Amino acid sequence: MKKLEVGIIGGAGYTAGELIRLVLNHPETNINFVYSTSNAGNKLYKVHQDLIGSTEINFTSEINANVDVLFLCLGHGNSTDFLEKNDFSNHTKIIDLSNDFRLVADKNFKGKEFVYGLPELDKEVIKKAKYIANPGCFATALQLAILPLAAHGLLENDVHINAVTGATGAGTSLSSTTHFTWRDNNFSHYKAFNHQHLGEINQTVHQLQADFSAEINFMPNRGNFSRGIFATTYTKFKGSIETAIKMYQEYYKEATFTFVSENDIHMKQVVNTNKCLIHLVKHGNKLLITSTIDNLLKGASGQAIQNMNLMYNFEETMGLNLKANYF
Repeated sequence: MKKLEVGIIGGAGYTAGELIRLVLNHPETNINFVYSTSNAGNKLYKVHQDLIGSTEINFTSEINANVDVLFLCLGHGNSTDFLEKNDFSNHTKIIDLSNDFRLVADKNFKGKEFVYGLPELDKEVIKKAKYIANPGCFATALQLAILPLAAHGLLENDVHINAVTGATGAGTSLSSTTHFTWRDNNFSHYKAFNHQHLGEINQTVHQLQADFSAEINFMPNRGNFSRGIFATTYTKFKGSIETAIKMYQEYYKEATFTFVSENDIHMKQVVNTNKCLIHLVKHGNKLLITSTIDNLLKGASGQAIQNMNLMYNFEETMGLNLKANYF
């Protein structure tokens, strides 16, 4: 069987670097081109230095409009601009990793209808889709923490979330808060209560629980580590911890990469994998839900490959059997 021809737009960032590695090692894909105007002519491993010995492919400023799958690894707002200027064949499936098409108000673009690509929410819809809006990294970790509650109409009170992400979540471009001397031995919050991923989180909650009228209070933090997201979420819950655990296990029983752990979880269990781990504990009338993912994999490129696998009826785990950096 002929392999899928893959094009990657915006090939120089962290997300693209992980995506290139996954596509190179996927048994059903072939990299047709990696587009980057600033790096055209350079070997991929000149930028993504972990790829030395894995490929001799060059970045290019040329685009093949007939590829089977196109991944957009562009900054937020740039995918719309790119697709305005570039057309692709009718058989080309597009997976966008920015936030341009995640909200219902933005999902229709130039005759293309983008489907929100969270497999634990809409797997059957993803299988039939041609265009995917890949979820955000924080949005993935936080939605997976509360989907079962929303699905059972049990989000009756405010939801409080405190989550920390690694430096790779800010991208490769340097800023005052990504320099090593600022980030090392440091910790800070940002975009308190108004992070851009709240839009897609609220959208999903209302999709499952239309009468949700409370607030989702989200405090994002910058950690002094490279990759990973660790989130603690709590809300009032009338049932027992046994009821909560059974509900979560039942909801995720068909989920390929999301697991409910009986023990406390930590980030090293998921970094370098496409997994999400969830742990539940009851404190008085509050349910504490801990969730953790790798922001570049389950929070970005790994989930994009997972969506591609679903779209082409491949095994969902294909190309994603990765070992965590546990030690």
